[in-house]
Amino acid sequence: MKSLALIAAGALVCSVAAVPAFAQSNNWYMPTGLYGSLGYSNLDTSQGPDVDLSAITGRVGARFGRYIGVEGEITGGIGDDRYGYAGDSIKANLNDQYAGYVVGYLPLTPQFELLGRVGYGGQDYRVKDYTADTSQGYHYDSVNFGAGGQYSLTPHDAIRVDYTRFDAQGHDNPDSNVWAVSYVRKF
Repeated sequence: MKSLALIAAGALVCSVAAVPAFAQSNNWYMPTGLYGSLGYSNLDTSQGPDVDLSAITGRVGARFGRYIGVEGEITGGIGDDRYGYAGDSIKANLNDQYAGYVVGYLPLTPQFELLGRVGYGGQDYRVKDYTADTSQGYHYDSVNFGAGGQYSLTPHDAIRVDYTRFDAQGHDNPDSNVWAVSYVRKF
């Protein structure tokens, strides 16, 4: 729930900051070029036991005009979640997550734009069952899709808020919802 509040606060900041942008004529969105970002991500599984994990996400990308680009991301878990499942005491953590995306952009003002992305990735988890005294690693491949917004603070600096759904491949594999807040540096 605290991650949802953090994401809502980030979205509010982006919305309020976008209002003065309507009156300005600077063309700050990045029509072409390279960028990198670093930020906080919250991953929440949407089926089975409710697992809520924190992570740091880094992205690199390239834009090819105003409306299209590609990006790659890698995420490392920074926390674990403990929960009970079928009478057992369980601890889960995200080892890493990686994905590649095609990204579409829709500039609304010179500083604010919406984005949508679709791609493919993989996630590696470690789950420890304290009751049974076992530990096991899991790997899931997923089709990923999401949307977000980006507000340029300067011609080279931006704040990005986005949501991505990880649709895990396989019958019993858990799907995940990922909320992220990132600092973006344009080169």
